[in-house]
Amino acid sequence: MTSKTISAHGQMRAGMSIEVQCGDHRVVMDQPTHAGGQGLGPTPLDIVLAAVAGCFGTLGRYIAHQQKIELRGMRFEIEADYDPDGLLGRRDDVRPGFQALRVKVEIDADLDRERKQALLDEIERRCPLADNLLNGTRLHSRLA
Repeated sequence: MTSKTISAHGQMRAGMSIEVQCGDHRVVMDQPTHAGGQGLGPTPLDIVLAAVAGCFGTLGRYIAHQQKIELRGMRFEIEADYDPDGLLGRRDDVRPGFQALRVKVEIDADLDRERKQALLDEIERRCPLADNLLNGTRLHSRLA
């Protein structure tokens, strides 16, 4: 199969908000009021956590279908640690990104714990977002 390209475009809006068009959908990100925003939407870091849940859930459905597993549902608890000093430019020795990402998944299916873990391992292995986070996708930024 050949590579596919997806795209999004966005712009700054009032205050700290950012609006991004992703296909037929509009996403508004903002900062909480205590950080100068209006709280109009999740922060970009919150979106990453949401995207991990979305990716795991989507892949869970695909894999369950492929393996003929009746997957009744999945629940996700996701936490990430980061040091705000990195993204705020206060310290150059601190990464601006997540130092750790923890995903706790509850799988509702007639599988024993070992088979649920195998399903989760396969979900993580095939999740493009997990791959991007773990393997450092190249980023090319340029002026328009």
